[in-house]
Amino acid sequence: MALEVLLEMKRYLITQLDELESIKCSCGHTKRGFTEPDNEVATVHLVDISKDSKAHYHKRLTEIYLILEGEGYIELDGELYPVKPMTSVLIKPGCRHRAIGEMRIANIPIPAFDPEDEWFD
Repeated sequence: MALEVLLEMKRYLITQLDELESIKCSCGHTKRGFTEPDNEVATVHLVDISKDSKAHYHKRLTEIYLILEGEGYIELDGELYPVKPMTSVLIKPGCRHRAIGEMRIANIPIPAFDPEDEWFD
């Protein structure tokens, strides 16, 4: 079971990403931490990018991608940029984006991820 610490009066959360359930997403498969309903600040996702990742955008969310493993490209508003471990990308609302290649990334959505704010053309 994942370690999700949210005790009354605590001012912090702790999650063990590698122990969370993996779910399918537009980028591949993800494990999402800090998804408690009363947390609207930010979430953190451990994402394994798949070859069929889909370009999408968010109307409210800003995302920070940190490439952890692998190499490939990030597509931002139709332009490709090479990425490798320790490349970090800040993606503002409205930017159509997707990662391309075999990679593992950390994704930090701000505010907290909302599946209703994922848009496809």
